[in-house]
Amino acid sequence: MGAGLLYASVDGRGVRARLLAGFVAGLGLYLPGLWWMRDFSLPGYAVATLLQALILAAGMAGVRRAVAYPAALVLVEAVRGAWPFGGMPISGLDLGQVDGPLAGAARIGGRLLLVALVGVGGVALAGLVRRRWRGAAVGATLVVGLAVLGAVAPDGTADGSLTVAVVQGGGPRGLRAVLRGDPGPVFDRQVEAMGQVDPPVDLVLWPEDVVDVERAVAETPEGATLAELARAYRTTLVAGVVEDVEGGAFRNAAVAWAPDGAMVDRYDKVHRVPFGEYVPARGFFDAFADLSAVPRDAIPGRGAGTLDTPAGRLGVVISYEVFFPERVRDAVRVGGRVVLVPTNASSYRDEQIPAQEVAVARLRALESGRWVVQAAPTGYSAVIDHRGRVLSLSGLGGGEVLQARVGLRRGQTVAVRLGGAPWTVLSVLVLVGANIKPEWLRNRFVDE
Repeated sequence: MGAGLLYASVDGRGVRARLLAGFVAGLGLYLPGLWWMRDFSLPGYAVATLLQALILAAGMAGVRRAVAYPAALVLVEAVRGAWPFGGMPISGLDLGQVDGPLAGAARIGGRLLLVALVGVGGVALAGLVRRRWRGAAVGATLVVGLAVLGAVAPDGTADGSLTVAVVQGGGPRGLRAVLRGDPGPVFDRQVEAMGQVDPPVDLVLWPEDVVDVERAVAETPEGATLAELARAYRTTLVAGVVEDVEGGAFRNAAVAWAPDGAMVDRYDKVHRVPFGEYVPARGFFDAFADLSAVPRDAIPGRGAGTLDTPAGRLGVVISYEVFFPERVRDAVRVGGRVVLVPTNASSYRDEQIPAQEVAVARLRALESGRWVVQAAPTGYSAVIDHRGRVLSLSGLGGGEVLQARVGLRRGQTVAVRLGGAPWTVLSVLVLVGANIKPEWLRNRFVDE
């Protein structure tokens, strides 16, 4: 409905009117969608909202014909996913389709195809209201056809299973509680919650940032405790570890211990959170912003997110990385048979971001044809199958354990094979073509 209203507000209008309509729609979308940012920085919330609204406005400025509308929406989301500071695809148009009939199309074209179908559906709906029967019929046929094709598209094959326990230690929520909190009790609550794990279990997943140490984790008492837990439960244990590094930096990693207590692999987070885990152009922003909440920068990792363990090759994306489909695609392309998402959403006092993380994890499951297992210290933790269905979901705040039989899978979906580039390029071509005036083509042909 919203996509149809936006298209109706730009159809046949001049550039200024289209810009204004896009900007107003952007404010309506991102003022509530980015509301969680107010706790971190009220000026930052205002600036981010305006910037995101301007991106949508710029996209709508190029909608001179109906065919340009879905292409413009795709480019808006492509830009939001890459710029500024590596992108912020939170509150994207794709997330609204996770529970809808279009969701299966993500196996073909990922989040960008879902956005395109939202645009096509908007054009079709507006055409129906205005009795433009031919355009409405073409749009509806395209949407239905791709939705059906997505529902039957290949999504890999089963390749065994694991018994997995997701450990959520619980604790206080909200930015103030997290910043003032001692990391010791966080770790202790995780250890205590391990008592709810019912062995035998093949894999135990702890959340991001529940092990906070001042040197390499293997040299700390916390590391010794994790090794002992892996031995005691005879399981592969994966935990989120933050390690201090000389020079005032830190590393954010997912570290794996084998059932014999040996540390067998680690993955260091590649896609850091701007103004959360590092400050871009710190010297510039320090001149007019309070950066005390981010006093040091994370050192980025490299490569695809995988862990080679006795439980198999595990795909890993840490927290914010789950919003970026390329991180999951890379892990699946190099053999990840399940996707783990250790995250830490405890700094958010409401459920807006935890709920979005579950929604985007469901979308990543659909795109990749992999089960997704998410662990958060204060929720939401979740077990999601390869069809994007939530099989287990924790509450917020309390300590609990989710234990389930999780499927391992092999093979690649079309979305994993192609990635998002073809849809972006196609949208650019459509948008450019739709904005070439026929008289310019005629003059060009005559001149030649």
